[in-house]
Amino acid sequence: MEGAMFYWICWSFWVLLTFFLDKQHPYRLKLSAIVLILLLLSNIHFMVGSFEIYASGLFLLVISHLFFSQEKRGAIIYIFICSSIVSIAYATFRLFEIFDPIWIVFKKEWMMGICFGYLAILLQKNLKGRLIIMVSGTMQGEFLYAYFLSKYQFPYSIGAYDYLDVCSLTGALLVGWSCLENAGSIAQNHFHLFEKGKQKSS
Repeated sequence: MEGAMFYWICWSFWVLLTFFLDKQHPYRLKLSAIVLILLLLSNIHFMVGSFEIYASGLFLLVISHLFFSQEKRGAIIYIFICSSIVSIAYATFRLFEIFDPIWIVFKKEWMMGICFGYLAILLQKNLKGRLIIMVSGTMQGEFLYAYFLSKYQFPYSIGAYDYLDVCSLTGALLVGWSCLENAGSIAQNHFHLFEKGKQKSS
């Protein structure tokens, strides 16, 4: 069922952000609010010309652009280039899915999640940058894909549940990979804290 993966991942993220993330974390409140608003907007859609656009996808695009507009000028240019690469890759994947579906060897959402997650990891070094280019790039790719389909009079909903499933899965994979990358330093910090506590008690 389309949208099930999106709801499961978003609610899981919201629980983790609200109850488990450090309350002093600078992005805790912002991310919790973004996830809740995204869930509220997921079923709202409207028409712009001949295109049907879901509010949740448009919200993600605006938020990602707001985040990378806060970076330095040089970083903004690089993020824009990375985002464009992801956009082209996304639109190309979706077009190949139509014209040559035989190469989709397993579940489409997982193929796309792994491909775009790996691409984001190659292009950016930190989780924030990876999430920004993944969200903005895939959503821009949605618009590009819808534009190509409109040339052949094929209807397509931009930012619908099909897209949200892929976006949420890719985000979850990026967060999981980031946790693995930082597992060593996290374990080392906890080990040092444990050792300090042990020394004080003795």
